[in-house]
Amino acid sequence: MTAKLNALPYEWLEEIINLAAEWIVVVDVNGIICYINQAYCEFLGTTIEEAVGKPVGNVIENSRMHVVVRTGQAEVASIQSIKGSEMVANRYPLYVQGELVGAVGTVMFRNAQDWLEYSQKVQPLVEELKYYKTRFERELRGKYRFSDLIGQSPRFLEAKHLAERVSGSQSAVLLLGESGTGKELFAHAIHNNSVRSPFPFVRVNCASIPEHLLESELFGYEEGAFTGAKRGGKKGKFELAHRGTLFLDEVGDMPLPMQSKLLRALQEKEIERIGGHAPVLVDVRIIAATHRNLEQMVEEGRFRQDLYYRLNVMKIEIPPLRERKADIGPISRVLLEKLGRKFNRHGIMLAGDVVQQLQQHNWPGNIRELENVLERAVNVLEGPVIGLHHLPLYLQDDMAVAHREHRPPVSCTQKNPALLPLKDAVAAAEREAIMLALQFAQGNKVQAARLLGIGKTSLYDKCKLYGID
Repeated sequence: MTAKLNALPYEWLEEIINLAAEWIVVVDVNGIICYINQAYCEFLGTTIEEAVGKPVGNVIENSRMHVVVRTGQAEVASIQSIKGSEMVANRYPLYVQGELVGAVGTVMFRNAQDWLEYSQKVQPLVEELKYYKTRFERELRGKYRFSDLIGQSPRFLEAKHLAERVSGSQSAVLLLGESGTGKELFAHAIHNNSVRSPFPFVRVNCASIPEHLLESELFGYEEGAFTGAKRGGKKGKFELAHRGTLFLDEVGDMPLPMQSKLLRALQEKEIERIGGHAPVLVDVRIIAATHRNLEQMVEEGRFRQDLYYRLNVMKIEIPPLRERKADIGPISRVLLEKLGRKFNRHGIMLAGDVVQQLQQHNWPGNIRELENVLERAVNVLEGPVIGLHHLPLYLQDDMAVAHREHRPPVSCTQKNPALLPLKDAVAAAEREAIMLALQFAQGNKVQAARLLGIGKTSLYDKCKLYGID
């Protein structure tokens, strides 16, 4: 480096310094100016020849360069008034081979106009960074508390009270329950009720991330680890959740190779990024959730037994909605308040016969399906009260079937009021076929679509139409 600098003519070095955005002054250990650039001299109303060799305080107003030389302490971003202008000055002690030989000072913003122009360029970037930082921090926080878990049925209260008791522990928690029962809400509440609540709550849906990307999502990667890797690398979910909670949703869908790597991370309390060479220590609490029967999967060799026991320290089973139908009314009121805020329509209520009708349904999609039904009703609602005619057709089908089961048979010549229009009967049959296919395929929508002989996209559309998760 020295040889390269020596190769540059002195005039070049001087011009480079003069072209720099900052004004520069250098003093020796006695505070005598050894060097000052032309731009600084022009502002001060002097020349290089007049300034060099003089005490810095005699040339630069309010200078503290002699103080920095005496203390050996840098002064960064200091406000200095020179000739009636407030400037931002940086002053650094100058060490050569460990010996203090002087100090160097620079002026970043020579006047208010310079600062204003700089601020106008930088401020939008600062605001954008602040926005993404706030959004990132908000997404890494638990959203729900135990007060948000609504219900008074015995099995639900038992699960809720157990979750409250284990929230103060550091042990792993395994949440079991059908899709839509509120497993993620339980995970949020456990985190927010724990000593880890000030730290991140990081969620990973093991079923939604492709197998070849899951490792990098969990453990991160180093720069250049593979084609397309971000510059500087990327932290994985384990690192993001350090000192907080990592929620592994649908852990039963995790591929076997990843189960082995997850087990090692849990046992060793360290991870290794893809392309990395050194382990990274992590302190996370694991909350896992699944709608699958993990014990059966262990017997079939589709889930590691040692990982199952590592996750199954505290098991909490959340009952499906069909086993807590008395809670449908209170849950519906809370969901309607939420939908009212979303659509800016407050004061929406359910008619009494609607609550009774909702309690007759089996709710295969659980609370998620109930919310879907209520949102559909709010969209078609004109007044403040949801009636039976606002419910989706398949719920009206349930009402018709119940009505038909409690009526005496009628002759073929009589008009049967329980008889459904053809399109409604087809819709009910279609929904039932989809539910059976999903049950047979254990929730795998790709396999269910194959069984039904339709495309995956078509199945997703129909599931959305019928409120099937």
